[in-house]
Amino acid sequence: MPRTFAVTRDILVEASPSAVYDQVSRLSQMGRWSPENLGATVPGGDVPAHVGMVFEGHNKRRGFRWTTRCTVTAADPGRRLAFRVHAIGIRRPRLKAPIATWEYRFDAKGGGTRVTEAWTDDRRSWPTLVADVFDRVATGGKTFAAFQVGNIDRTLRNLKRELEAPTRP
Repeated sequence: MPRTFAVTRDILVEASPSAVYDQVSRLSQMGRWSPENLGATVPGGDVPAHVGMVFEGHNKRRGFRWTTRCTVTAADPGRRLAFRVHAIGIRRPRLKAPIATWEYRFDAKGGGTRVTEAWTDDRRSWPTLVADVFDRVATGGKTFAAFQVGNIDRTLRNLKRELEAPTRP
């Protein structure tokens, strides 16, 4: 079976594209929605992403924690945010290699926003057999593509729930 190198999922959020982008582009806050990401260390703190910004993402899965180094490749307010993951390590991202690209698109739909989250596997140089074995060990038996479908769906549902929640006085 051929390897799946990209996964895309979307959800309709009853908020404007600029409001959704404002939240998602604050990468230090991503842990609020993601089942795996704990947030990020961003230069300047809780600021919106900008092209060229380098940050460290903090992650966990089944008790295992690691850190990634990422660079923002697109930051078009209210429209698109993307970053590539290019280093990984336990406490510090020491191993440099293409790992993945993440992209978020924000499209006006009625009175809300169609939020699309996409993951691309950038480990193209890995032989399929090696990637398959690694992925199944790292995800508890799934390919990374199948695993990311679940993560993305949970992230988008959590984002929708938070942004559509009634404002508290």
